[in-house]
Amino acid sequence: MATALAKEIDLRGRTGGVVESSSSGGNSSNGSSDDLGDEKREKATRVRTNEVHQIVPLGVVTDEKRFWFQRGKNYDPNAIATQPSVFDDPDTAKEYLVRTSNINSQISSSQPPATWENIHRFDPSARWTWGEEHKLIRKIDIRIMVWACIMFMALELDRSNLTQAVTDNFLKDLHMTTNDYNLGNTVFKLAFLCAELPSQLVSKWIGPDRWIPAQMVLWSLVAGGQFWLSGRTSFLTCRALLGIIQGGFIPDIILYLSYFYKHHELSLRLGFFWTAMSISDTLAAFLAFGLLHLRGVSGKAGWRWLFLIEALLTLVVGLAGFILMPPSPTQTASKLRGKKGWEETIIINRIIREDPSKSSMHNRQPITPKLLWKSMCDFDLWPLYIIGLLFQIPETTPTQYLTLTLKGLGFNTFTTNLLVIPSTVFHMITMLALTYFAEIVGELTLTSAFGQIWALPFLVYIYKVDITKINKWKAFGIMSLLLSYPSAHPIQVAWNSRNSNAVRSRTVSAAMYNMFVQAGGIIASNIYRADDAPRYKRGDRVLVALSVTNIALYALTKIYYVWRNKTRAAKWDAMTEDERIEYLSTTTDEGNKRLDFRFAH
Repeated sequence: MATALAKEIDLRGRTGGVVESSSSGGNSSNGSSDDLGDEKREKATRVRTNEVHQIVPLGVVTDEKRFWFQRGKNYDPNAIATQPSVFDDPDTAKEYLVRTSNINSQISSSQPPATWENIHRFDPSARWTWGEEHKLIRKIDIRIMVWACIMFMALELDRSNLTQAVTDNFLKDLHMTTNDYNLGNTVFKLAFLCAELPSQLVSKWIGPDRWIPAQMVLWSLVAGGQFWLSGRTSFLTCRALLGIIQGGFIPDIILYLSYFYKHHELSLRLGFFWTAMSISDTLAAFLAFGLLHLRGVSGKAGWRWLFLIEALLTLVVGLAGFILMPPSPTQTASKLRGKKGWEETIIINRIIREDPSKSSMHNRQPITPKLLWKSMCDFDLWPLYIIGLLFQIPETTPTQYLTLTLKGLGFNTFTTNLLVIPSTVFHMITMLALTYFAEIVGELTLTSAFGQIWALPFLVYIYKVDITKINKWKAFGIMSLLLSYPSAHPIQVAWNSRNSNAVRSRTVSAAMYNMFVQAGGIIASNIYRADDAPRYKRGDRVLVALSVTNIALYALTKIYYVWRNKTRAAKWDAMTEDERIEYLSTTTDEGNKRLDFRFAH
């Protein structure tokens, strides 16, 4: 998120800069920061010399919420896209970076620390056009985002195929009850939750490009091992192992994507990211329809073949991930990704100009226990964590029981698996539309609350009316409309990243937020109980109460962030420019605790 300082100061470099072709970033190095030490230092010194051959102004300040359908006649692809930042004033940049880096002794004038893996592509004088930037974003979308979505689809396939398995006499074959099914979901989510933060720390230490594919290979082996389940004990063991290995995958991916995208771009991409989950659920229904027909092949149940074959698909994706994921924006060159790499100068400078804090840590630098504790105690992010705990519960519980509900209404196994598709598709569309709307209007909190408003009347209906006794197609329609709700999950994940404002905090907060989401999943898995079946009126009453609570929670979060920004702005606006510079040079405030930072809401 751009700081108030970047918008208010008279940027010294506004009319200066070297014209540099975007192709200058084409040659990539696959070495570490130590291997590139001399080259990086030479580059860092050169870009701040007086060898200015042509003066070029910065681009016109814009909020960059420009979708292809918004560009219109005024869009000029040849206009300079380079946005003003703190780096355009050497004095301000130096003071800013001294306080955003933990390695003060290695900071040279007006540039990120030499330990940053991308320092050799940092160039405050670089200029590029909107046409070049949008072309680069499309390349990143295709080569990074699409593959991230494919990996997420593999995760969803292996963690949610249990809902298809229970339609094929899974519980009967293993001599289990619906309470055992609830316990399995609880064990999985608890293990998933406990593994979130450790997994994120490992990813930050060895790099997500290594850890994420490794996770996928490991969990594919466990997922495939469910072919040989023999009873309750083996079922619970496999669910626990899957949760431990899969935990951390989502925040790992989000941290990885933040290396390539600006904040508002990440929000929209995360909309597609969770859309991929819905696509996976749709494909899973079709796969289940076919794979469950394998019942009797080699004397095995169809659900056993379902687990095995889908795990093999994940194994292939995981192995490919080792090849297709570049370690960083300046390590994009390879035989499969292109020997010359991508436009690395543009990638790095567009990201760092928007958020200078992204240079504060190396991409393979571990989080120390002290930094971990400091990040966990960041009270300004806890409103988002509490939202993460509660916001999905009213819809998650009916989702987990949808296939059991439909089968209880009289639909057969194969029809049941096909009937989950409509709500999945509509949920995907509404979620993506909500994410786009939030960025277009610049409103996060109230937009996110819309999912609760959508679900409330349907939850009230299923509480008041026993849908097990009405026409089964009418009951199907009500449940499908409820589960077509627009999820605010993509908005909130990116919102959490924006309000972290530091790599250290962003690393931990991504895991923390998802841990609260998983904790909410544990609660959701235990709201419908066997003694409340088949109507689950007690459980539905809880869901209605939670939906109302969530609406109030969003309103309180909005009030909190508005108040925090207002109190900071009052202090900042009362300072003279000299006092602001003095603050930047002496403050111990970091990340979202800085007076010049404003929380998104």
